[in-house]
Amino acid sequence: MSEVTLHAPLAGLLVPLGAVPDPVFGEGMMGDGFAIDPIEGVLRAPAPGRILSIPASGHAVTMKLENGVDLLIHIGLETVALNGVGFEAVARAGDTVRTGDPLIRFDLDAVGLAARDLITPLVATSDGARVTLAAQTGLVAAGTPIGRVTGTVAAATVREAESRRETRVIDVTAPNGIHARPAARIVALLKPYAAEVTLYLGERSASARSTVALLALAAKRGDRIDAEAVGADADAALAALAAFATERFGDEASPAPTPAAPPRQREGGICAVPGLAIGHALTFRAPEIAVEHDGGGVEHERAALTEARHAVAAGLRGEIGEAHRALLEDPALIAAADTQIAAGRSAGFAWRQAIAEAAGVLRATGDALLIERVADLEDVARQVIARLSGAEPRAMSLPNDTILIAEDLLPSQFLALDRARLAGICTASGGPTAHVAILAAAAGVPMVVAAGPDVLAIADGETVILDADHGSIERAPDIDRLAAAAAAIAAARERRAAQAKAAQAPCVMADGTRIEIFANLGSVEDAAMAVSAGAEGCGLLRTEFLFLDRAAPPDEAEQRTLYARIAAALGERPLILRTLDIGGDKPVPYLPRIAEENPALGLRGIRLGLARPDLLDTQLRAAVSAIPGEQCRIMLPMIVDVAELAAIRARLAQALADTGRTAPVQLGVMIETPAAALLADQLAAEADFFSIGTNDLTQYVLACDRGNAAVSDKVDALHPAVLRLIGHAARAAAARGRWTGVCGGLAADPAAAALLIGLGITKLSAPPGMIPALKAAVRELSMPECVTLAERACAAASPHAVRALLAGAAA
Repeated sequence: MSEVTLHAPLAGLLVPLGAVPDPVFGEGMMGDGFAIDPIEGVLRAPAPGRILSIPASGHAVTMKLENGVDLLIHIGLETVALNGVGFEAVARAGDTVRTGDPLIRFDLDAVGLAARDLITPLVATSDGARVTLAAQTGLVAAGTPIGRVTGTVAAATVREAESRRETRVIDVTAPNGIHARPAARIVALLKPYAAEVTLYLGERSASARSTVALLALAAKRGDRIDAEAVGADADAALAALAAFATERFGDEASPAPTPAAPPRQREGGICAVPGLAIGHALTFRAPEIAVEHDGGGVEHERAALTEARHAVAAGLRGEIGEAHRALLEDPALIAAADTQIAAGRSAGFAWRQAIAEAAGVLRATGDALLIERVADLEDVARQVIARLSGAEPRAMSLPNDTILIAEDLLPSQFLALDRARLAGICTASGGPTAHVAILAAAAGVPMVVAAGPDVLAIADGETVILDADHGSIERAPDIDRLAAAAAAIAAARERRAAQAKAAQAPCVMADGTRIEIFANLGSVEDAAMAVSAGAEGCGLLRTEFLFLDRAAPPDEAEQRTLYARIAAALGERPLILRTLDIGGDKPVPYLPRIAEENPALGLRGIRLGLARPDLLDTQLRAAVSAIPGEQCRIMLPMIVDVAELAAIRARLAQALADTGRTAPVQLGVMIETPAAALLADQLAAEADFFSIGTNDLTQYVLACDRGNAAVSDKVDALHPAVLRLIGHAARAAAARGRWTGVCGGLAADPAAAALLIGLGITKLSAPPGMIPALKAAVRELSMPECVTLAERACAAASPHAVRALLAGAAA
C-alpha cells in the first residue's frame, strides 16, 4: 500500500464526510474522505500530484496523487448551477502541482449566499482508496497535515505509466447515451488493454473499467467526453474506444425488439410495449431475502461472494445478460462489497450494500434513463443474494389472463413468470427503455410503465383493460367497452395467427411471381426461430458473433461446429454466410489497431480479409467443410471491383482443395459500395449472386456517416439516389442471369417491399420476427404495380417524396 499525507486545502471547520448534507457525498457513494466548511476563498492542493480536470464552472477539481489515487474536491453543494460565477480556476488540467499550490479562488461571500451549502467534500474516488483522518475534527488552518490517503499503486509505477499518457475527445453517438449495454461493451472492449482509461464529462469522471461508474457519468447522445489513457498501450486503447464510438458503442439506432413506435403517454402511463389486453389484476410482491449482518470470516465470505457472482453470470444469456454480467464483474461494486466484508459483514449484506450505494449514485443524477438502470442493479443483487442464501427461484403462479401490477419488475422476475397466462403488465414506475420492457416486447406482452402509485391500489382479481397503445389501465370497464376491446384483441390475434400460418408456405405475389423471404441470423437460436417463423433460408449469417468479445479468434474447429449447427437448424434451406465483416467499426483486441480518421472508409470487410489471409482462409475452410451441398453459399462484404472478387475466388478454390470438397459453392458479393453498384455489370460476370446491404450503401452514397450523430438522421435508404443504384445493380445481375437480394435494413420494412421488388429484387432477408408480416405484405402485390411504384420513386426529388408514394400505395 502506498500512502500520501493530506494537508487541509482550505482554512475552516474539519468534519467527517458523514456530516455533508448530501447522500452522494455523505453516504460515501463516491468514495472515502472528509469535508471542510471553509472560512477563506482559496482552494489549495492537499498533496503533490497532477490536475486531471477542472470544469468550466470552476467549482471542483480532480487530481491524481503520487500514489495513483484520484482525488475530487468539490467546493460547496450544487455549485455547478452557478455556471462559474464567483469562481476563478488558477490551475489547469495537466498541471503538476505541489502541496499548497493555489488551484481555485472563489468569492466566499457571493458563493456562500448563492449555493445550497459551502461545505467542501474531499473524496478519494479510486477503487480501494482509503482516507484516514489524523487531526482532530474542528477548526484547521490551510496546509495543516490532517490525514493520509492509501492506495495500491506504487508511486514509481504511476510515474512510469504517466510517461505514456494519451488523450482524445470522444463523441457520444449511442442513441440513448452511455446506458447499460454500451457501458458493458466499453468495459469488455478495454479488457485486453493494460492502460487505465478515464472518461471526463464536465465535473464527472468515470473509470472505463466500471459499468457503474460509466452509468453515473450520465453521458447523453451529442455529448463530447474527454478520454485519458495512462499506460504502455494508452494510444491503442483510445484508438479502440474512438473506433467503437463511431458505431454507437455497439448500440443500434433502433434496436430490436424495442417497440417501433415512440412511447406515447396517456392518462399517466407510458407505452413500453404496444397492445391491448383484458384480464384480472394481480399485484406482484417480491419476497425480501433475509441476509445475515455479520459474516463467518473474511476469506470465507469473499469466496462465497465470488462463487455466487460466477454462478449467476454463467446462467445469463443475450444482450441483457451481457449487461448484467458486466455489473457482476464491475470492479467498483466488487471493491465496495469487499470493504464491507473486510469490516466483518456477510457476503449477502456486503453485496446488497454495494448495490444500494451504486443505485443511489444513479438516482442522484436525476437522469430518467439512468434511473431505469437501477432495476438492473437490483436484479443482480437479488440473484446473487438468492444464490448465497440457497433460495431456489420459484415461478410465480398466475391465473389465466393476468394483468400483472407491480411497483417495478426486474428482468429475472419477468423470465420466471408463466407467460402463457400473462396478458399484460402495468408498473407504477420504470421506463420504456428498461430491460424488462425489452423482454416483454420480445414476448409480445403489452406493457405500460410509469403509471403512478395509484395502480398499486387495484384489487387482485379486478377486471381491467390494459390499453398499452394509449398508456392506460382502465378499471371497471362497462360491457360495451369490454366487448369492443375483446373484438379488437380477437382481430389482432387472428391477423397474427393467419400471417404466422401462411408464413410456412412459399411466398408468391398476387400475380404468381415468386419472391423468396430469407432471414438474417447471428446464432443457432436465431436459425431455429427463423424456421419457426417461415423463413425460406438464411440471407445473411453475420459471423462476427464468433469473433467479438474474446482475446483470440475462433479456430477452424470451433467455426466448423457452429456453422454446422446453424446449417442443421435450417434443414436444407440455403445458408448465405458472410465472411468476417470486422475492422475499424468493430474493434477486436487480437487485430492490430491503426489510427483511422474514418474507420468506415478504412481496413474493414474483405479488405481486412485480404490483409489477414490467415483469418479468411480459416473461415473459408470451416464454411465449406461444415455446410453441405447447395446449401452452402459464401458472400463477400465491401467488394469494390472484380480484382477483389477474383482474389477471393482463388482462395475459395484452395479451401475446397484443402478440405477435399468437390461440390461447388456459390460465391456472391454484397453491393454496399457505390463502386460495386456502378461496376455491377462487371461483377455480375464473375459473381454467382448479389445481395445489397442498404445500410452501408446508403451512408456511402449520401456521404453521411451513420455513426455521426450530426448527420445520421440524413442516412435514409429511401433516397432516390440509393434506389437508382439498387435498380442499376439488379438489372445488371438479371442481364447475366444472376439474382439480387436485399439483406440490409430496408428489407425488414413491409411498406418498402413493393418498391424493392419493382427495382428487380427477388429475395428479401429480414430479422426472423418480421418474416410473417413481410410475407403477408408481398402476397398482396402484383409486379406491374411494383414496377410503376419503383419508377416513380426513382424519379422523386427526396426520400420524403418517396415515403409519400409508399403511403399512397398502402392507402
